[in-house]
Amino acid sequence: MALDVPASSSDADRRLEEGAEVRVGDNSPMAAAVAGVGERAIRRGSVTRVVTPTISVRKRLHEIWLSRELLIYLVRTEIKIKYKNSVLGLVWSMVAPAMTLAIYFLVFSVILGNKMPNFVIFLFAGLLLWNLFSLGVLTGTGVVVNNAGIVKKVSFPREILALAAVGSACVFFFFQAMVMVIFMIVLKAPPDMAYFPLLILALIAGVILASGLGILLSSVNVYLRDTQHLIEVVLTAWFWACPIVYPYWTIEKKLGPQGLTWIYFLNPMTPLVLTFQRCLYAHPVVNIEGTPTQVLPTQGYLWYTVLVLGVLFLSVCLFLVALAVFGRLEGNFAEEL
Repeated sequence: MALDVPASSSDADRRLEEGAEVRVGDNSPMAAAVAGVGERAIRRGSVTRVVTPTISVRKRLHEIWLSRELLIYLVRTEIKIKYKNSVLGLVWSMVAPAMTLAIYFLVFSVILGNKMPNFVIFLFAGLLLWNLFSLGVLTGTGVVVNNAGIVKKVSFPREILALAAVGSACVFFFFQAMVMVIFMIVLKAPPDMAYFPLLILALIAGVILASGLGILLSSVNVYLRDTQHLIEVVLTAWFWACPIVYPYWTIEKKLGPQGLTWIYFLNPMTPLVLTFQRCLYAHPVVNIEGTPTQVLPTQGYLWYTVLVLGVLFLSVCLFLVALAVFGRLEGNFAEEL
């Protein structure tokens, strides 16, 4: 953003000739035009670049809303590029998760002998939300660097790039959910529809959380390129910190007697994953080889609601902080890229 901007290009050039300093937040031609500084002056290096936030978070949100058509266009473009020249196209969005699910089922239920009823439904219920979250965060982290060309040349709310990455992940989530429905019909495993509103709330919280992390990490990644590689490792560890492959009761048995179960819920994805499982798997207690076994928390609807609302509140706070940090760092994007 520009500071101490002259009223016209001629005024700016005159000030430069007199030895005055004109400060703008970007070296791009677009920024030069907005600041009223000639491109020739920018190329001469007569402009001091300053990183300073001049747009409030509220204003940034307003600009994102005004650019919603651009966001939709970027999501469509991302999907088209991903499946360009592919014969099956978007069908791969259904085939890939189905194959992954079949492999997990083969390994855990057949080879390792997991006796949990409809374990494939339990597993996929957790994977649904996790795949959306991890894909949105991972692709969002590198999106500014990967689109350096348009970032340096076109003026638009750059946060939209990270939001478009999460939007693409939401589209893939839709197709994976269709696979989930097919498996539930085939296995005759209906969901608990009473928890469906909570599932929607958990989905919203997960999308906001992924968006906040994507925006925050995308700005940091411009300056620290190792961020994108680091987040891949973090997401791998984060996956195993969620009750997806293993049921919740295995953690409860170890931490419950010491009263340390609350530590497990410091992971914001844990309540969201459990809510998806409670709705789609529907059975907190199942019979495993004739023994009633708790696989999900049995505290009831209100308990799940409080946890999801807590994560939603934290996600919104993170999203607003991410916008503020992004605005603070984007001033030097053109130079760093």
